[in-house]
Amino acid sequence: MKPRSGKFSMPEGYCVKCKAKKEIVDGVEETMKNGRKAIKGKCPTCGTVMFKILGGKATPPAPASAAAASAPGKPPATK
Repeated sequence: MKPRSGKFSMPEGYCVKCKAKKEIVDGVEETMKNGRKAIKGKCPTCGTVMFKILGGKATPPAPASAAAASAPGKPPATK
């Protein structure tokens, strides 16, 4: 088994100001409003804020059928 190095590399993001892919410095993992994960940090060259959306699905919304069934006074939708 190959030993791991202790250094963790930050992911690369695109700097809009430098117009190049660079490693994100001082990155912090955040959760967006829709539940997806992202990393926010700075460009090592110019210091502009960089933002990268990570993989993963958003958390599923609450079931709509339960919310519609509990709403009194609304007639069912028809075509």
